[in-house]
This record gives sequence, C-alpha cells and structure tokens, in this order.
Amino acid sequence: MKVTILGAGAIAGAHAQAIRALAAHGGPAGVELTHVVDVDVDADRAAAFAAEHGVPHHGTDLQALLDAGEVDVVHVCTPPSVHLDAAVAALRAGAHVVVEKPAVLSLAEADALADAERQAVDAGLPGRFTQVVQHRFGAGIQRLRRFLDDGTLGPAYVAQCDTLWFRTPEYFEVPWRGRFDTEGGGTTMGHGIHQFDLLLAVLGPWTEVRAMAGRLARHTDTEDVSTALVRFAGGTMATITNSAISPRQTSRLRFDTEAATVELEHLYGYDDTSWTVTPVAGREDVADAWAADAAAHEASDGGASGHLAQLVPTYLALAEGRTPPVTIADTRATLELAAAIYKSAFTGAVVHAGEIVDGDPFHASMAGTGTPWPPVKDFATDLLPHVATVASR
Repeated sequence: MKVTILGAGAIAGAHAQAIRALAAHGGPAGVELTHVVDVDVDADRAAAFAAEHGVPHHGTDLQALLDAGEVDVVHVCTPPSVHLDAAVAALRAGAHVVVEKPAVLSLAEADALADAERQAVDAGLPGRFTQVVQHRFGAGIQRLRRFLDDGTLGPAYVAQCDTLWFRTPEYFEVPWRGRFDTEGGGTTMGHGIHQFDLLLAVLGPWTEVRAMAGRLARHTDTEDVSTALVRFAGGTMATITNSAISPRQTSRLRFDTEAATVELEHLYGYDDTSWTVTPVAGREDVADAWAADAAAHEASDGGASGHLAQLVPTYLALAEGRTPPVTIADTRATLELAAAIYKSAFTGAVVHAGEIVDGDPFHASMAGTGTPWPPVKDFATDLLPHVATVASR
C-alpha cells in the first residue's frame, strides 16, 4: 500500500514514524510512505518534512496524486476544516482515509462523510474511513473494558473524565484556532475529545447530558472550559471536565465499580504504569488479575497507547479487506456527545441521545444557536481557506 500524508505539521511526524514501524510491530508488509502533500506559504515545508522522514516525494496537489492512482491510503493531518473535503476526495478515488481528531467539524459533516463512504462501497471501491483515536488501543483500556464485560469488576457506578490542559494566549493566535468554523469548537472538541472518546469506549452509549461552558481567560470565539454531567445507558453517572487553562496539566479517568476503583492518569499518552487499581476490601483478586494481565505486556510495549498501537490493527484490517477497528459510526458517537455538551451548555436544556438531528442548529455546527459571549476573532474571512490548509496543527 502506497501512503500519502496530507499536512506537514507537528502531528504528521507521529504518523510518519508509526507508518515506518508497522512491519516491525506485526503490521502488514509492503506499506510504503511515498508522498507528503502540503500547501504552505513556505514552499519548503513539505520538502523539509520529506527529507526528515525519508519520504521519496513531496508536493502540493493531493487530487493530482489521487487521479494518477498513486495513493492507496491518505493520512489527513491538516487543521479540522480541511478534513471533510480531503476525506471525501480520497474515498471517491478508492483510497482509504486515516483522519486525525476531530475528524470533522459537526454531525452534519459526519453524516456527509458516512454518505461518501457508503457511496464508495456501493460503487465497489475499496476505500474505507477510520479516525485516529490512539488511546483506545492501549492495553489498560482494553483490559478495563474486558473486565467490565466479563463481570470481574462488576457494574460501573461512577466515572470521572478530566482533560485539564494549559494553552497559552499565544497558542490561540494561530488564525484557525479558537473558531467554530475552522476548529469545530474549543477545548471540548480540540482537547477533551481524546478523553471522553475513551469514556465512551469503556461505558458505551449515553442517554442524557447536562452541561455548562465558559470563555474565562482566552481570546477566542470558543469555550476554554466546559463541564458536563452524563448518564449512561448502563446506569453509570459521569462527570466530564475540559479545560485549556489549568496550569497543572493532567488527563484523568476514574471508574468506581462494584469491586474496585480503576484510575488512569497521564497527559498525552499512557502505558500500564499509568493505571491504579484500588479494590474493595476482600476483592484483592481483582488487583491480582489486573497485575497478571499487565505482566503479559512487560516484554513488549508496556501496554502503551499511541499511533502505532492503532495503526497496526488498522492496516492489517485494510490489507485483508476487513472493516477497520474504528468506524465512522464510532466517530459520530463521540461527536454526538460533543454536540450534546455544547447544546446543553448554550441552551440550558437537558439533551437526550438521538435528539440532535438534521434541522437542529447543533447538527450543523457545534456553535448551534450561538454562544452566550460575543465573538472576538477578527481576521479576513477570505483568508480562511488558505490559512486552514497551511497552518500547523
């Protein structure tokens, strides 16, 4: 499979390294990173990326490569406003698509993406979509899900999901940041989505959301803090906090189950040392079972999350003609929770699963009916398409 990376910003490097390491970690043979494509005011950026990562070719025109049949897989590593058009173009050309989070800006765009994949399937084209949610592939999350499914932990009663990060005012001076029309949302979409995607991966469907959001400290059109109360279909009650203004940064998940409290604390990636299991008195067998399962990973990767952990099973699935482990339905489920947080925060209403459909303002945009604060971003709209294409993640 010939692979092209679209976008030569910071996150593209993680993709290049993971693609290069696939075969050595159990992925399929014959995967080759052949092109990097980027349109930039500095024409040398794609060339510099290609030189740094040993990519044979670089350029500025993805469509030309697709038309020439030079691409089997496209990794979309641009700012979010470019994701939909690039993914649809790739699917129409029969190429697979691997897209960074957030995959698209809204539920409407997620539905358009699903339509594009469905049309590709109906036309007999091989291309399939998947989103990068690399934290789902660390050993600890998969162990937790398994222990909940098989009854080892009993039911989950309470959960906490915290993304407490810190971004300076300068971070939001990048023109596409801090805008609903180019970033999709604020810290909920740009940062917290990593952790509450994990929450969904563990607890499954939710039923209702009550939320608040605020622009407390940064010069943005979007929120820099949001909080939510979420009830899950299985009965679990959870809190979600997303922040871009928390000096001591942490990414934290906590699950209080019948048999134990299971906690994960990390920042941008975790391994088995990032987990803590505190059993109920008399249920030390749970902690022993966790430790025994974790020991199986000590000789390999230590149970680490990361791009490589996801790309190995993803590329194996693509090579064998199977559905990748993360589908557009998974992507949409996470975006629906984000949209519900925004809708509840901006309207004051309790939002129920499934209510945000075509015709609802929050289906078209995470901004929905509008924020309680006025917009402050002030740059020429006609610059947005160029800026969105060239800016680094």
